[in-house]
Amino acid sequence: MSNRLKGILWIVLFYTMSAGAQNDSLSKWSFGGYADVYYSYDFSEPVNNIKPDFIYNHKRHNEVTSNLILARAAYTSYKMKANVSLMAGGYAQYNLSTEPLWAQFIYESTLGIRLSDKHNLWLEAGIFPSHIGFESAIGADCWTITRNIVAENSPYYESGLKCTYTSPSGKWNLVVLALNGWQRIARLPSMQLPAGGFQISYRPSQHIVFNYSTFLGSVRPDSVNAIRQYHNLYWQAETSSGFACIAGFDIGHDKYNATDYDVWYTPVLIARLGIGKRWYMALRGEYYNDEKQIQIVTNTKGGFNVWGTSVNVDYKITDAALFRIEAKNYSAADPLFRNKRENYYITTSLSLKL
Repeated sequence: MSNRLKGILWIVLFYTMSAGAQNDSLSKWSFGGYADVYYSYDFSEPVNNIKPDFIYNHKRHNEVTSNLILARAAYTSYKMKANVSLMAGGYAQYNLSTEPLWAQFIYESTLGIRLSDKHNLWLEAGIFPSHIGFESAIGADCWTITRNIVAENSPYYESGLKCTYTSPSGKWNLVVLALNGWQRIARLPSMQLPAGGFQISYRPSQHIVFNYSTFLGSVRPDSVNAIRQYHNLYWQAETSSGFACIAGFDIGHDKYNATDYDVWYTPVLIARLGIGKRWYMALRGEYYNDEKQIQIVTNTKGGFNVWGTSVNVDYKITDAALFRIEAKNYSAADPLFRNKRENYYITTSLSLKL
């Protein structure tokens, strides 16, 4: 963590401790946790039991293991809030492999202060989940076991500052961020350019949300002089009959060599149906086009040009426990799966969220 961010965190901590809560009756602690165990079979049968490089969750083949184990403590009052979540498992191992060792066990660590007594306006500093996308590392919060290609190759986490405003009606949520980079906790010495983004969410009703998120900054050493622009849009709707849908589209713009820029893009569509109170089925279709290999390097002629489909069945054992099974197919323009253009996966998981 940079010295500047550490200084900001100490300032926030001092302010919140000295200011106290305006209304002590609103102050409270909460605790929670999450754990999942999964088994996944990759029909390309990788010799090292590790799935392709563009996959970061449920990455182990033919092995029973955990993707994420999480313990969380949170404090909230009228004037301040704080969250600390520690983690272990495959998600931490593969997503945070380039971070310092001390950071690889932190899922979230934030301090926040309320900036206005009249408005729901907050400033938070620390490590927090990404403002980009509709999926997170917590599988039980997602409609499918495995993540979309776009989720796997855009930030899951961020660090820095974020300012959040929620309208009195709760329909509008606005976030402005100053970040250490594209999925970075500790900024690298060769990358000192500022990064940031914003998010606009609109909920016309309890069951519909429109979201637009963006990132602006560099993901390469400053000497390359490359600025990334990334845009994430999605619409999510649920009905009283149990049917729900998510439609998303992401597009990025960055250099693919020393001088030239190009784009990569990906649409995603997920439809989900609740069957009774305990069964759910989800169908997913996605397409990821990164011909210039800006985000996903394949060293092949056509770059990363992949279609993905999956079907997911869930059984809600209790309100906290969930059993799932998913069948997934990838079809690529180039032989990306051990010299084949297609590949199949079967994944099952058991999760507990408290």
